[in-house]
Amino acid sequence: MSTKILVVDDDPELTALLQSYLGSQGYAVDAAADGVEMQRKLEANPPDMLILDLMLPGENGLTLCRNLRAVSRLPILMLTARGDDMDRIIGLEMGADDYLAKPFNPRELLARVKSILRRAQDGKDSHDAPPKALRFAGWTLDLAARNLVGADALVIALSSGEFRLLHFLAETPNCVFSRDQLMDAMVGRDTGPFDRTIDVMISRLRRRLNDDARDPQLIKTVRNEGYMLAAQVERQQ
Repeated sequence: MSTKILVVDDDPELTALLQSYLGSQGYAVDAAADGVEMQRKLEANPPDMLILDLMLPGENGLTLCRNLRAVSRLPILMLTARGDDMDRIIGLEMGADDYLAKPFNPRELLARVKSILRRAQDGKDSHDAPPKALRFAGWTLDLAARNLVGADALVIALSSGEFRLLHFLAETPNCVFSRDQLMDAMVGRDTGPFDRTIDVMISRLRRRLNDDARDPQLIKTVRNEGYMLAAQVERQQ
């Protein structure tokens, strides 16, 4: 059975292009022009993946992504009209698995689609019992609720991007990861030459953890190498 992809974009030329190109690659592609039509098609014929435009009539793509992510782990590729850092960061924070700026090469979109679907399948195929939480330096990362709990039991909500980044660092503490490795862990690819997404996300995590940006003790910067979580981590089953 073909993998089903739902494209949500109000540009009929683009949706026709994606239906033709991805269809030629063996995918079954449907289209919706806005959030109302998207929801109807999600309920009638659930897809395996969503390609979601940021700018839509009615509710925008970020709102739709956030609302969908609250109830589903459906893989989402966000399309943005601009390639600036804030579009990318907000997309990841709302729960998108990756992002791609318009205009794009269809081959690049195909590569992103394959990467997202592969990572989603790898997650389903994992048979190891995952921990329920990761504890470090007085903090608890709740993997089910996807939030952070302090020693005082205060719950701190994390965006999807913040959670994924902190989860990755906490899974392998005291190990230095480059920006490319961290981006690959989050979205399955390297950073671009001017992409500051990881740096911004690290700064936000430090604020969440009350980690002094001028002299961080938890998420440390290793000059010319990358970042690491400098802590002992306990896995709670």
